[in-house]
Amino acid sequence: MEGRGSWQVGLQRPRRLRATAAMRDLAAETDLTAARLLQPLFVVPGQGVRRPIGSLRGQDHLSVDRLPEVVEPLLEAGVGGVVLFGQPPAGAKDAEGNAALDPDGAVPRAVRLLKERYPEMWVATDVCLDPYTSHGHCGLVDGERILNDETLPRLARMAVLHAQAGADAVAPSDMMDGRVGAIRTALDAAGLTDTAILAYTAKYASSLYAPFREAEDSAPAFGDRRSYQMDPRNGREALREALLDMAEGADMLMVKPAGPYLDIVARVAAAADRPVFAYQVSGEYAMLVAASEAGLIDYDAALLESAVGIRRAGAAAILTYACLDLARLLERGRWRPARPPLAR
Repeated sequence: MEGRGSWQVGLQRPRRLRATAAMRDLAAETDLTAARLLQPLFVVPGQGVRRPIGSLRGQDHLSVDRLPEVVEPLLEAGVGGVVLFGQPPAGAKDAEGNAALDPDGAVPRAVRLLKERYPEMWVATDVCLDPYTSHGHCGLVDGERILNDETLPRLARMAVLHAQAGADAVAPSDMMDGRVGAIRTALDAAGLTDTAILAYTAKYASSLYAPFREAEDSAPAFGDRRSYQMDPRNGREALREALLDMAEGADMLMVKPAGPYLDIVARVAAAADRPVFAYQVSGEYAMLVAASEAGLIDYDAALLESAVGIRRAGAAAILTYACLDLARLLERGRWRPARPPLAR
C-alpha cells in the first residue's frame, strides 16, 4: 500500500496462520470433539415405545427397552454421555409430583439398564418436578405461589433415588434457592458421596424451551416461571448464582440456553473453578433445522459453527440434540477439505 512501509506489512500478517487447512488446524484455539457432547433423552413408561417428537427432528420418546437402539450409536460415535428426562404414566400427575419419587419410574429403570449394559457411559438425570406435577411448575404450589423451601426435600429424595439407581450425576434444573445444598446433604447422608451434582446455575426464563415443553408435556397450567428462572436482562446475577451453587457443593455448573447467552457462559466460566456446561436447547436446535429445511442455511455448517462458538465461550461440554450429527461431521473432518491419498 502506497505510503506504508513494507516492513510493517511483513511483521503483521495474521493471514499467514489461515493460509492452508493444515495451518488453520495447528493455529486453532478451540477444540470440538464428540467426547464433549451430551445427548438429552426422553424416557417414558411402557414397552416397545419409540415415538417421534414432532417439534424435534430425529428425537423420540423412548421406553426403557428401546434405549439401546439410540444409546449404542452414541457410544460408537464417542459421545460423552446422556442426560435423562422422564415422564410419569398416563393419569399419574398430581399437585405434588409424587410419580417423580417412584423407584420403578422410567428414569430409575433407565439408569439401571444403562449402567448394567454400558457401565462406561456417563449418565446424568434431570431433577425437577415439572413433568410430574398437574400444574406444570418446578416446585410445590400454594394457590399460584411457588413454594421454594417446601420443594427442596422432594428434589433431594428424587436425586437420591436416581443416584441409588446408579446415575453418575444428578442435574437439578428447578432453580429453587438452596436445592444444591439440600441435594448434596441428602446424597452424602445416603452414602452417595461419589454422585456428582450438575447444577442448572443460570437457567433463564426463555422462549426457546417450547419444543421441550411439548416433548415433556410440562407447560405451566397457570402463570409462567419468571419468579424462579432468571431474567434474560441480568448478567451479574448469574455470577451470584454460580458462587452460591459452588458453595453448596455443585461439581459442575450449567448455563441454559447457550446461543443467546454466550456472554453468560464466558462470565461464569471465568469466575468458576469447576466445569461449566451449556445447553443448546430445543428451540435453538429447532431453529437450525427449520432454517435448513427452508433452504436458508447449510445445516451442517451452521451446526458446527454454533457448537464451536459455545466451546469458544468457555463451555467444557455441550448438551445438544444434534450429538450424532456433530459427531459424524467431526469424524469426517468437516473442518477441512478432503485430502487426496498420498502417492506411493
